This record gives sequence, C-alpha cells and structure tokens, in this order.
Amino acid sequence: MAATVVLFTRDLRVHDHPALHEAVRRGDLVVPLFVLDPTILRRSARNRIAYLVEALTDLREALRSRGGDLFVRYGDTVTETMRVAEITGAGAIHLSYDVGRMAQRRQRHLRRAAEGSRLAVTTFPGVTVVPPLEVTPAGGDHYRVFTPYWRAWEAHTWRRRLPAPQRLHVPNDLPSERLPDATLRDQGRGPLSPERQRGGESPARQRLRTWLDSGIAGYAEGSDMLAADATSRLSADLRFGCLSPLELAREARGRPGADAFVRQLAWRDFHHQVTAAFPGIARQDYRSRDTTWVSDTEGLALWRAGQTGVPIVDAGMRQLLREGFMHNRARLITASFLTRTMGVHWTCGGDHFHEVLCDGDIADNYGNWQWVAGTGNDTRPNRRFNPLRQAQRFDPEGEYVRRYVPELAGLDAAEAHWPWRSSRRPAEYPLPILDPEGAAGTGARPLG
Repeated sequence: MAATVVLFTRDLRVHDHPALHEAVRRGDLVVPLFVLDPTILRRSARNRIAYLVEALTDLREALRSRGGDLFVRYGDTVTETMRVAEITGAGAIHLSYDVGRMAQRRQRHLRRAAEGSRLAVTTFPGVTVVPPLEVTPAGGDHYRVFTPYWRAWEAHTWRRRLPAPQRLHVPNDLPSERLPDATLRDQGRGPLSPERQRGGESPARQRLRTWLDSGIAGYAEGSDMLAADATSRLSADLRFGCLSPLELAREARGRPGADAFVRQLAWRDFHHQVTAAFPGIARQDYRSRDTTWVSDTEGLALWRAGQTGVPIVDAGMRQLLREGFMHNRARLITASFLTRTMGVHWTCGGDHFHEVLCDGDIADNYGNWQWVAGTGNDTRPNRRFNPLRQAQRFDPEGEYVRRYVPELAGLDAAEAHWPWRSSRRPAEYPLPILDPEGAAGTGARPLG
C-alpha cells in the first residue's frame, strides 16, 4: 500500500486541512509528521514554543481518535522528512504552502532532495484564505496596495471547506519520538507571559464558536476600543494553523457586523502575498524612504519594558509582556511611538514583538511594522499616531491604561493619560522619556 507523508508546519489541525485531506482521499497510508528543528526553536519565542507544545499534544489526540497518530522527529526538517519517507516507502510528500524566507527555502530544499528519490512533493493551500500567488494584478506578481487587493480578494472564488477525516491509516511499525513537554520552551527567546492563552485546535475551536456566537456582531463598533477587548483573540490560533483561515472567513462572512472582521482576514492575506514576492520583509525596506534612524539603546530598553512615561504606550507594552498579545490599536500606537516619535528603526520594534508575541508571524508582524514606519505598503508613508489623542479617543475612561499600568490606578482618566501634568502623579511612575507630541524622529528628551 502506497504511503504519503503529510508534513505539518503551521497547520496544526485536522479540520479543513487540504494536504491531509488529499492524502486520505487517495486511500494511502498516511504518515502525519512534525519535525522539531533545534535551529528554529532557538530562534523562536518562548511563548510560541509553549503554544506549539500544547498544539502538538492536541493534534496527536485528534489524529489518534481517528485511528492515526502524529509522528515526531527532532533535527533538520528536510533531512528527517526524507528519512521518514524512505523508511515508509512513501511516494509523495504533502505540505501546506508558506511564504516566509525560511519556509520558502525549506520547500525548495525538500523538492531538491526528493528529485533523486522519485518522490512527488506537493504544496497545498491552507495558511491563508486565498493562496498568496492566486490573486495578482495585471502585469505584476503581487498587489502593493491593499484596497485593489481587497477588491480582487472579495471577487475571487474561494475553495470549498474540507471536512476533517473520519479515519486514517498509518504505518504500524514506524517509531516516533516523544512529544515535547513544557521544558522545550526554555530553548527559546524572550519572556514566558504568565497570562498567555492555551494552544491547540480544541481550545481554538471553542474560541471560534464563542467569537461567532457572541463577539463578531460588535466587532466593527468596538474593535478599536482598547478597554473593551472586543477583538477575536484568534490571531495565535491562525498563526499556528489550529484554525483554518478559510473556515473562519466562511463562517464569519454574511453574519451581522462581520464585514469589518473579514476585511482583517484579507489584510492578513495581503501581507502574505507581499511576503511571498518579497521574502526579505523582516530585514529590508519594502520601499526605501531614505529615513535617518536614531540609535537609542536606553530608550529602546525603556520602550520594551513599558517604562517610557507615556501611559498608553506603556500599557500596550506591558500587555504584550503579560499576555504575549497586544490589542491591535495598541500595536499601532506603540509602533508609531518607537519609529515616528523616537526615530528608532522598525526592525528593533519588529524583533521585540516577534520575540514575545504568541501570534508572531513573519508576514503580518513585519508587514505591519513596515506599514507604520512608512517603508511598507501604506499609501500615506508620513502617517503618525499621536499617543495622547489616540488614548483620549480609544481609551476615553482610562480603563486600559489603569489595567496595565497599576501605578496609575488611583488617577482619573485625564490624569491617567497625562500624569506628568498632574500633582497626583505617582512617584514610582517615570516622567516621559521625550515629548510625545514633539517633532518626529528627533530622539530628543526634553521632559525626562
């Protein structure tokens, strides 16, 4: 009986999984495989490794409940995949297409390694709603501006949603390494957030049902309000593929108030198609603006710690450290403060986010950082977010600030947003490291 290796990467689920579905449909023995590459783990956030450990455990349980299993290997992904294919006599390798530089390199190396073994390597959709290379403008390889992409994305015919397999057959004599435990996270970088959410397809699908039943209707109205926490909290589930973005989009589409949320899924796809064409997005300016950046090691450290003395910025940075997550509006405010007000290079901020975020995704994280910094896909490259006005508009009662900056808990809203102008400013809360309404990118520190 022929065998097909299904290499799981950022698609840790059984529902709507095209690569797995096709292997089962063919009637082959299926070899669900995940390779833990120590090189990748050393560069990963501890928060994401913790989520990964939980997601792999959940995936193995889902596969075993269907007669299968998840086979685990440690080492280089291509080497171990080829070794498993040889042991099982597999004739095909299936995996989901991904866009990051490392993912594209892995896909190329896997194809090259398989050439001499008469192995068919096939990539499938599954990481995005619309595959990155499926919607392109006339005369170009990708869309550089969101609005025309959004129109094409909406008009595109989406693939059908695929059911989870009822049964699958796996080799009986293939050994598997133990699933990793929580100690694996110690190999990674950054802090381990005490309030991060649990990983895995089962809790992700519970969050999905809760969001669709009681959250999405108020998204357009409340998603920017920082204290309301009216966002889906599904970003990490999408990043690890514990939820299918296509299934989420199909489930959401047409529901009351869902248009604004579905548009965010299109933004996610937009960044992925940009990264597919420009895999250097995490290090190179997508559009050069000839910006002069400021070197500010001390200021960067204070920004990272949520100690800038600008409450709305500090609240966002502390939410990130506490939860491994940050509200999207706070991401814009904190990123603009670092790049536009402090004048620090966008890679410094993008790298910190990537070191802490559970949902850290190359395309979305760095695509958004470049958008804010003016080097990316924003059609208004000089856009700035004034932190004080943003606080007044999106945290009018000061609730978000007081939630994450407890030093300010005893102040009213105006004082919580402007504590340096209040006689009641707590002594333990720092003065601003610079004027939040001062000239962009000066790096000056007139108030600290």
